[in-house]
Amino acid sequence: MSVTTTAAGPAAHTSNIPLAAAGLALGMLLSVLDQTIVSIALPDIAGDLGDVGSLRWIVTCYVLASTATGALYGRLSDRFGRRPVFLTAVGIFTIASALCGMTGTLTELVVLRTVQGIGAGALFTIPTIALAELFPVALRGRVQGAVGAIFAFAAVGGPLVGGAITDTVGWRWIFYINVPLGLISMALVGAALRLPRGGLAGRLDVGGSVLLVGAVVGVLLIGEWSSGAQHAGVGLIFGLGAAVVIMLGAFVWRERRTEDPVIPLGLFTNRVTGVILPATLVLGVLMYSSIVYLPTYLRSAFDMSATEAGLALNPYVVAFMVASFLSGSLASKTGRYRPFLIGGAVVIAFGFVLLGRLDAESSYLVVALGLIVLGCGIGMLVQLLVTVAQNAVAATELGAVTAAALALRGLGMSLGIAIYGGVLGHELAGKPVSATATADAIPDTLIWALPLTMVLLVLTLVIPDPAQQSRSTGEDRADPGRPAP
Repeated sequence: MSVTTTAAGPAAHTSNIPLAAAGLALGMLLSVLDQTIVSIALPDIAGDLGDVGSLRWIVTCYVLASTATGALYGRLSDRFGRRPVFLTAVGIFTIASALCGMTGTLTELVVLRTVQGIGAGALFTIPTIALAELFPVALRGRVQGAVGAIFAFAAVGGPLVGGAITDTVGWRWIFYINVPLGLISMALVGAALRLPRGGLAGRLDVGGSVLLVGAVVGVLLIGEWSSGAQHAGVGLIFGLGAAVVIMLGAFVWRERRTEDPVIPLGLFTNRVTGVILPATLVLGVLMYSSIVYLPTYLRSAFDMSATEAGLALNPYVVAFMVASFLSGSLASKTGRYRPFLIGGAVVIAFGFVLLGRLDAESSYLVVALGLIVLGCGIGMLVQLLVTVAQNAVAATELGAVTAAALALRGLGMSLGIAIYGGVLGHELAGKPVSATATADAIPDTLIWALPLTMVLLVLTLVIPDPAQQSRSTGEDRADPGRPAP
């Protein structure tokens, strides 16, 4: 199936949509999978390379680099085109993956994982933009629902896949497997994706990009250093926080004055995206505050191994994938997004209520019910928020709004780990270290997510109707009552 692309006006080029979509989806899968797949292999890596104290940075440096560069890649692809920027990023990711598998020291691995993360910054951002351009508005919800399913599988299934690879052929193949998959993604996108070249002609906002990357890295480091085993001094945390505030202030000042900003500040005054972007940040906090700590609860309450805990999360993963695809499809078919957004926020709140009532004696059936409910709620929102944001702006701002939404979601994920890691530490303070204490403390931690679920619900309630979006942007909208092509 080859169609003329029309997202940015009449296009002279055509894309083979099935092959292009497959190549883009494979890149997205690699990007998210490598955030979590390595965690299960850390003990084996330590056994081979030593330096246990630096192991955490194998994961952290990748997340830092990929999150910090996402918005920049969106703007680069606006200027130079989606295909060349994506191919370059996948090339960087693939070469770095091969070198990660051949490394001989932990220091080298951390450096190469950073390079890998720099490439990965484009592997989720650009496909999310390109898929919105390949498909008509009437199909965006369905396509982004499928993207959400990929995200769920990769985010939660990563440790399970990593464990299987590590147990069978060794941890180095966690990185080697990226090489053929990356080459396949490059071949498909290179041959099939034909989108109009970016139309931005002004100078690239290098200064704004540096300030934004610095602020994002600062926020992520605060989250990293204020939780877990590697605590930084209070003075360092406050100093880093002050630096983040200064960089954000300088970024806003610069973006108001530059001709071609990295993130147009008008996105935050738009009636739709001004609500969607904060909602995406809140959803990121809620999503990772649960994903990160639920496996620990399962291992503590039911004496499960890491692999068993990963399998026990299947109710969450399946519910997430099904809800993401169905909500996107139904929203596209009916043209009504608000009921799914509001309903998703309500279901998320109910899910946290159920999980907050657990304890060390709860049966797995009760746990599975809570996992299903929470997975459904988050699945309904995770990509639908992106779709509504994309539909609310002109084609020239599609890259910017997508990159901004994904960057804020990534920030929210890191903040969720930090915030609820601190709450969990407070719940465990003064208690004897035991599996029972941990299993009792994690539900008490999750219940503190309820205030944020109320914030998310309020934000979804004030999102304008999509019909108003159409009138405000002047874009043609497909008739919701007409069957999608």
